[in-house]
Amino acid sequence: MTFPDHTVEKIGGTSMSRVNELLGTLFIGERTGAALYHRIFVVSAFGGITNKLLEHKKSGTPGVYARFANGDDDHGWLDALTEVGRAMREAHGDILEHPGDRSMADEFVRERIEGARSCLFDLQRLCSYGHFRLSDHMLVIRELLSGLGESHSAFVTTLLLQRAGVNARFIDLSGWRDETEHDLSERIAAGLRDVDLSSEMPIVTGYAQCTEGLMREFDRGYSEVTFATIAAWTGAKEAIIHKEFHLSSADPNLVGADAVRKLGHTNYDVADQLSNLGMEAIHPKAAKTLRQADVALRVTNAFDPGDPGTLIDDQPTDTPSVEIVTGLKVVALELFEQDMVGVKGYDAAILEALKRHNVWIVSKTSNANTITHYVQASLKVVRRVARDLEEIYPSAKVSARTLSLVSPIGRDLSGLRVLSRGLAALEDAGIEVIAAHQTPRSVDVQFVLGAKEMETGIAALHRALIESEVTHLPRKAA
Repeated sequence: MTFPDHTVEKIGGTSMSRVNELLGTLFIGERTGAALYHRIFVVSAFGGITNKLLEHKKSGTPGVYARFANGDDDHGWLDALTEVGRAMREAHGDILEHPGDRSMADEFVRERIEGARSCLFDLQRLCSYGHFRLSDHMLVIRELLSGLGESHSAFVTTLLLQRAGVNARFIDLSGWRDETEHDLSERIAAGLRDVDLSSEMPIVTGYAQCTEGLMREFDRGYSEVTFATIAAWTGAKEAIIHKEFHLSSADPNLVGADAVRKLGHTNYDVADQLSNLGMEAIHPKAAKTLRQADVALRVTNAFDPGDPGTLIDDQPTDTPSVEIVTGLKVVALELFEQDMVGVKGYDAAILEALKRHNVWIVSKTSNANTITHYVQASLKVVRRVARDLEEIYPSAKVSARTLSLVSPIGRDLSGLRVLSRGLAALEDAGIEVIAAHQTPRSVDVQFVLGAKEMETGIAALHRALIESEVTHLPRKAA
């Protein structure tokens, strides 16, 4: 199967909640006829829906999945599922104007919600017998529930576009009531098999049911993995992510809207560093898929259609510069052992404990008798890790405390003296630097600050390294 010159484009959940506004910008705008097509859109669930289906991404408030997994009775998850149906109807009620479209969307929600309800009931009955364990099926349930959100948003968007005269086509990769098994590439191939991109606009679910189990490895980063795989598999000329903001040099809420600069152009090295600090331009696995397929990524503001956004590719920069300053709250897990010098095994034991508790490592430093891991996890979880290590090394001193890690990042920081200038800027701002790290690769510098100093630290570094006139230095001749 071959595809014409085309793009694969993804719309995030916050932007999807304003999808009717995107008709006049992203989907249609000034386009007519054939210019409307040669584009595949991969959509996330409407804002807040996945939180209600699974659990709130930030607060941890339980949704249907969490209540089903932990509830002692049926009422918790049943009420939560009913609430999801109500929220879905409210979401598309704000988007669809034609009564017929609303009726079709209502019926779609009813069929999917009732189907999920029946499935969960049947699973509970099955697991009431001793030979079956509910825990063996929870990942499948998580995938089933998650797919409801993307299927709903893709179906509603298709109705909206069709009503506007666009030949949109709903492509459901969620595997709903599909008795066949496919890996991810086969699922995509089956969904797009007879699509004519010259005259159809596919609206594709961000969740794809497959034998690999996207949730198992990527959890809620699955939609970007689906998006990247479609772009690579179809040989897209460009993969585009539409957000509700531009990819900028810092959070404008911290440094001021007038002070930030749109990146414009960067590379996958920078994207990886941003992912490591929780500021994902794209999921690292998705970035790897695009990189290996030689597909460039563009990040745009969905509500600023005249702006080309930021291009992310593999090209180096001609001019070293700090491109972005970002930060993350971390927990510092420190193991001190006087007898560590020259003894192997300490690092492996720490890594095994962190892996066992599913803790994300952001950065790490060590010296003769101390190993410190800066991790993204709750202090409660890290203390469990610390207790495990104290049992293994009873004479060691293990501590954990909440800090922040602030990092200037760029494709090439060589010659810019980012470490020394950053230290000076933080000192001038009255901020104590607990630790500082710089690697020979010259793509980032990390400053470890107090937990409450992150925002002021980002602002101080942005002023010194990006807003100042000495931002760019010419590359030295080889």
